[in-house]
Amino acid sequence: MVINTNIAAQTAANNLNRSTNSLNASLARLSSGSKIVSPADDPAGLAESISLNAQMNQTSAANANVGNAISFLQTQDGYLQQVGSALDEMAKLSVLSQDVTKTNTERKDYQSEFSTLAGYITDTATKDFNGVSLFSGNDLSVTTDGNTGKFAMTGIALSGSTTAGQKYVAVTGDGGSNAMADVSTTTGAAAALTSVTNAIDQLATDRATVGANVERLTYTSSELNVLNDNLAAANSQITDVDVAQESTNYAKAQILVQSGVSMLAQANQNPQSVLKLVG
Repeated sequence: MVINTNIAAQTAANNLNRSTNSLNASLARLSSGSKIVSPADDPAGLAESISLNAQMNQTSAANANVGNAISFLQTQDGYLQQVGSALDEMAKLSVLSQDVTKTNTERKDYQSEFSTLAGYITDTATKDFNGVSLFSGNDLSVTTDGNTGKFAMTGIALSGSTTAGQKYVAVTGDGGSNAMADVSTTTGAAAALTSVTNAIDQLATDRATVGANVERLTYTSSELNVLNDNLAAANSQITDVDVAQESTNYAKAQILVQSGVSMLAQANQNPQSVLKLVG
């Protein structure tokens, strides 16, 4: 029997140290809700989790962009609905002005109302959404995922030199060579009706385009939501602690620590039996 080196106590101390580390690790996991408290717990898992979190953040940002684009389109359509109402009234005025029982004085009254409505459409063409023109006619590229995915949102023009824009200009004029339609005469009213009818047809096409854009982006938003849910589920498998299993590990480590403390105390008492030999 030796007293300088207490192998039993050293073994008990090592076992107690391991049990204590396991107990502390279980406490950290249970208190944080994460299996990966430090990089040493699962280096590969941590790397994958960081990548998944980055992808989730990018997907959420893309979904926010899509949501804003949908709001842009809904604002567009709201204005187009009102433009449609104005065009309907202008078509009505064009027909009323062709009534042979009306005098030119009455037709001038129709023209006054017609001009006011045309001015409303001209003003609508200048509206914007957060500083971005609603009716420039330019396509807008919308981010549709967290990488390089894009969707070209077809532009709408209420003025300008494009074919679509010219159909509205034929009714409202552009302040230059293109004069506003005139219903102050029967001949002018007939020509105005043709221009207004063409503008109404174009408006139907434009609203259909806006509707198609909204539908496309709504599908994209749903897709991004599903992707984010799946990414979150995958990340959860890597990082989230299984409370039931970890509670069992904690109870086991707690028992081992208590046992280890008791055994270490017992091992430290064993050398005292040497005193009996000395005595």
